[in-house]
Amino acid sequence: MSGGGPPKKRNFKIELFKHRVELDPKYAERTWKVLEHAIHEIYNHNASGLSFEELYRSAYNMVLHKYGEKLYDGLERTMTWRLKEISKSIEAAQGGLFLEELNAKWMDHNKALQMIRDILMYMDRTYVPQSRRTPVHELGLNLWRDHIIHSPMIHSRLLDTLLDLIHRERMGEMINRGLMRSITKMLMDLGAAVYQDDFEKPFLDVTASFYSGESQEFIECCDCGNYLKKSERRLNEEMERVSHYLDAGTEAKITSVVEKEMIANHMHRLVHMENSGLVNMLVDDKYDDLARMYNLFRRVFDGLSTIRDVMTSYLRETGKQLVTDPERLKDPVEFVQRLLNEKDKHDKIINVAFGNDKTFQNALNSSFEYFINLNNRSPEFISLYVDDKLRKGLKGATEEDVEVILDKVMMLFRYLQEKDVFEKYYKQHLAKRLLSGKTVSDDAERSMIVKLKTECGYQFTSKLEGMFTDMKTSQDTMIDFYAKKSEELGDGPTLDVHILTTGSWPTQPCPPCNLPTEILAICDKFRTYYLGTHSGRRLTWQTNMGTADIKATFGKGQKHELNVSTYQMCVLMLFNSTDGLTYKDIEQDTAIPALDLKRCLQSLACVKGKNVLRKEPMSKDISEDDTFYFNDKFTSKLVKVKIGTVVAQKESEPEKQETRQRVEEDRKPQIEAAIVRIMKSRRVLDHNSIVAEVTKQLQARFMPNPVVIKKRIESLIEREFLERDKADRKLYRYLA
Repeated sequence: MSGGGPPKKRNFKIELFKHRVELDPKYAERTWKVLEHAIHEIYNHNASGLSFEELYRSAYNMVLHKYGEKLYDGLERTMTWRLKEISKSIEAAQGGLFLEELNAKWMDHNKALQMIRDILMYMDRTYVPQSRRTPVHELGLNLWRDHIIHSPMIHSRLLDTLLDLIHRERMGEMINRGLMRSITKMLMDLGAAVYQDDFEKPFLDVTASFYSGESQEFIECCDCGNYLKKSERRLNEEMERVSHYLDAGTEAKITSVVEKEMIANHMHRLVHMENSGLVNMLVDDKYDDLARMYNLFRRVFDGLSTIRDVMTSYLRETGKQLVTDPERLKDPVEFVQRLLNEKDKHDKIINVAFGNDKTFQNALNSSFEYFINLNNRSPEFISLYVDDKLRKGLKGATEEDVEVILDKVMMLFRYLQEKDVFEKYYKQHLAKRLLSGKTVSDDAERSMIVKLKTECGYQFTSKLEGMFTDMKTSQDTMIDFYAKKSEELGDGPTLDVHILTTGSWPTQPCPPCNLPTEILAICDKFRTYYLGTHSGRRLTWQTNMGTADIKATFGKGQKHELNVSTYQMCVLMLFNSTDGLTYKDIEQDTAIPALDLKRCLQSLACVKGKNVLRKEPMSKDISEDDTFYFNDKFTSKLVKVKIGTVVAQKESEPEKQETRQRVEEDRKPQIEAAIVRIMKSRRVLDHNSIVAEVTKQLQARFMPNPVVIKKRIESLIEREFLERDKADRKLYRYLA
C-alpha cells in the first residue's frame, strides 16, 4: 500500500529496436588487408587510384565494430616495415646524395603520413584518446626518428655530414643552404629534444673547438684592430647562418660560444696589445676600431668594465703628466687649452665610438677631476684662461662661439674642488678687465657670471655682480661731476674715477703714492664733490689700480701719447723738471712701494720699443744704484704707445702664498657657520660625524681639511657655541 499524496511519475525511455547483427568472422582481416594495401600504395606513390572515401568508411567501420586495436597495431607494423626499407635506401646513398635522399624520403613520408591520417581520422578522434595511444601523425614522426634518424648507419653519418658542410662553409665554400634548412627543420619537427641532442649540442662543441683554435691563430698574427674585425665578421656569419638554416633558438647559444672563444678568453690581451691596443686606439682617434671593440666587449661579462678601467688608468696617467710637467705650466692659457683639447677629444670618442655611454662619461669626468686637482694652481690657470679670452681671445667670435668656449670652461670649473680659490682669482682678473676697459664684450662677461651663478648659487657671484653695478654707478657719477663742475675745472687734466665698493672688489690696502700737483688738484675737487653728494662715506685712492694717458714730446719735436699706469705717470712727470734721477730720488719723490717701483721702471727703461727712459748702467734688472734719464731718442711708428707694466702672467711664489693665506682665512667663517648649522639641528654629535657633515655641506665650494675643521671646533668651544660631553670627550653638545 502506498501512502497518501499524488502518485509518482514514471520516466519513460525510448530505445532503438535491437537486432543481433552477425559479422563475417573474416571481416576485420579482410578490411585490414584492403587498408594495408592502400598504405603500401601511398608509399609507392600510387595513391591516385585509391578511393579515399571507401578507405575512410572501411577504417570507420573497423573502429565502430571494436577493431580499433587491430587497425592501430597493423598501421604501426606496416609503417615500421616501410621505414626500414626506406632506411636501406638512404644508407645506400653515396656522398653528397645522402642528404638529398634523406630529405626526399622525409618529404615522401610526410605526404604519406598526411594521407594516412586523413583515412584514419575517425580512429584518431575516438580510439586513440580512449586507449591513450599516440596520434597517427605523431606516431609517424616517432617511427621516423627511431628507424631513420636513430638508425646506427644513419645517425652518426647525418651529424658528421651536417658538421662537415658547416665547416666547409666557414672556410669559404658555397653549400646548399636550402637542403640544410630542410634537414634541420626535419630535426625540429621530430621534437626540440631531437634537434638539440642529435645536432645542436655536438654542433656547439665543435664550434667552440673551431673558434678556440682560430682565435689563437688570429691573436698571434693580427694586431688588435684586425683581430676585432675578424671576430665581428665571424659573429655576423654565425648569426646569418642561424637565420638561413638553423633554429632561431640556436642564435643566443652560438653567439655566446663565439663571444667566449673570440672575445672573453682574450679581452685582457687585446686591450693591452702592444702598439695596437686600446691606448693606441685612443691616442690615434681610431673611432671605427674603438666602436667595434665597444660593441664586441659589451657582449661579454666584464667586457665594458675592462675597457673602462684601462681608459681610466690611461687618462689619469696622461692627465697627471700634463698637469705636473713644469714645461707645460709656463703658459697658463696653453695649459688650460690642452685640458680642453683632451676633454673634447675624449668626449668625441665616447660620443662616436661608445654610443655616449653614461658609465664611460662618468669615468672620464672622475679622471679629469682627479688630475686637475693634483695641481693646486688649476683654479688660477682656468681663471687666467677666461681672462685671456674675455680680454682679446673672443674678438670677431659669434655669440654662439662665445657660449661654446664659456661652456667648456664651466665644464673644467665643475671638476675643481677649490672653487673658492677660482672665485678669488676670477674676481682679481675681472677687476683688472673692468678697470682697464679691456673686456671684449659685456654680454660675454655677464653670461659667464650667469653660468657661475647657476652652478654655485647667488652667494658665489653676488660680489661679481656688485662690480658691474659699481662700474655703471661710476659712469653716472662722472657725467654728473663734469656737468656740475665743468666751469671750475677749466683746461686742466681730465679725471675718470671708478668708485669701488669696499668688499665687492679685490682691493688690498696700498700706501698712497705722491701724485703730481696737477693731478692732485682735480682729485681734491672730485673728493669734495663726492663727499658733498654722499654723506657718511670715505674715499681712499687706489693708485696701484689706475691708468693715465699723457702727451710727451721727444727729440726733433716728435710727439706721442703714452698710455701708462698711475705709478708710471708719477715717475714720468718727474722728468718735466729734470733730465736725470737716481732710483733713490724717484723712490723718495713718488713714495711708490719698492716692488711696484722696480716693475714700473723696468717697463719704462728696459722694454725694447717702449723705452721712454734710459738707464745707466744698462741691464735687464733694476738696482738701487741705477740712474734714469729721459730718452730723447725714443721713436715709434705709433702715435699712441701703450706701455704695460712688466708683470708675470701667473702669480709669483710670495703672491701665491698670500692668495692662499687669504683663501684659508675666508674659509674659516664658512666652516664655522657649517658646524653651527649642523649642531643646531642635531644638538649632540661625535667628532667624525661633524667632519663628514661639514665636508658634505662645503664640498661644492671647497674640500675642507679635517685638521682645520678640528681647529674651528676648538675655537667655537672657546667662544661657548659648543661644549664637550663630560662623559664622552668625542661628543660635542650645542649650547643655545
